[in-house]
Amino acid sequence: MSKQFTPNGAHKIMGILTNIVAAEEDEIEALGESLHPVDEWSGLERRDIDTAKIATLHSLLTGDLFDEAAAHYEPVYISAAEGALVLRFADELTARLAELEEDAMEAIAAELAATEEFESEAWDHEVLYDLLAELADLARLADAQGQLLFAWIHPLRT
Repeated sequence: MSKQFTPNGAHKIMGILTNIVAAEEDEIEALGESLHPVDEWSGLERRDIDTAKIATLHSLLTGDLFDEAAAHYEPVYISAAEGALVLRFADELTARLAELEEDAMEAIAAELAATEEFESEAWDHEVLYDLLAELADLARLADAQGQLLFAWIHPLRT
């Protein structure tokens, strides 16, 4: 595999790695500095889930306009050493995920697949259904343990 470089010689970002985890609010810095949060906290790992995709999910589940949803997802921590950033899921999104019933997931997965953020990258309906199911389980776990959901987003470089 050949390396791709930008004109100034820096490595090119080739996507992102996202870990969505249930954690305590006072663990934000530790989460941001972690090299692989799902090894330390309950959660899931996916590639290319960015702020826009999280805001799209928020918008779809809560009825908020996309811009209103996106305003909830400013980074709460940015790692200078690792380049990772941490987003805190809005309480409303976590609550909606925790309440999500299996029969509703089919329709929501189909709606997500049709959004610009997911359709432009050809996300499969079944992949989105599985992601929703895992997010719902994680939201229920976070709720039961009095935790919050966070997204740790790290650029992948070549």
